[in-house]
Amino acid sequence: MKILISNDDGIDSAGIHQLATTLKTIADVTVVAPLMEQSAVGHSITMQTPLRVIKYYKNGEFFGYAVNGSPADCVKMGIRNLMETPPDIVVSGINHGANTAANVIYSGTVSAAREAALMDYPAIAISIASRISENLAVAADVAKFFVQQIMEKGLKKGTLYNINVPDVPKAQLKGIQFTKQGTSKWDDQYEQRKDPTGRDYFWLTGMLADTDDTPGTDHFAIKNNYVAVTPVHFDQTDYEVLQALNAAIIDPAVI
Repeated sequence: MKILISNDDGIDSAGIHQLATTLKTIADVTVVAPLMEQSAVGHSITMQTPLRVIKYYKNGEFFGYAVNGSPADCVKMGIRNLMETPPDIVVSGINHGANTAANVIYSGTVSAAREAALMDYPAIAISIASRISENLAVAADVAKFFVQQIMEKGLKKGTLYNINVPDVPKAQLKGIQFTKQGTSKWDDQYEQRKDPTGRDYFWLTGMLADTDDTPGTDHFAIKNNYVAVTPVHFDQTDYEVLQALNAAIIDPAVI
């Protein structure tokens, strides 16, 4: 089995190193990740800037390829240019911080997995619900479990699993919940500050607002020490509204 690993925290993050270490026990792993942190870049791709690839070494041993681009760039290049044969599955993570609710839209980690799904490869995005994570090995084991499940049972084309793991020891996990994406949003604020030269700049801050703790949501699951697994696909059509529009009588005179 061949696995392509990427992330948005960058190739030197602790999460991707733990993920690669764990998945190497079951597969041939290729790491292609951003050279620098790319958190919250969404599904951006690089079009007007040259992309460069650097071989990255850790403790004197080759670890993977670092790309000066986005997570989606890394997946594209990994599959099209850097792997000798295509992967059986793509795993993105381990992200430091939950990717639930609105974070799914912003997340480069989820977007890397979504890019793989767009290319018709099975994919997983794996995140741990803490910026300073103490249980990365637990999240990596969860990723390993779902890789094996997908390889055995398959996954619908165009769909990825967005997996969020509470940052607790394995003994404290209550189990797995298959969830929907919650509706929590961010109340963004831009603080005006001054740099050392006295020039103004702005720094994004804010907090999660309108928190959706409804049972069955991703946020509810991880808050209650369950692993949240949300199937996500790239078709963003609102079918309820589409049906209503198709049922409406449109006066040709308004066109």
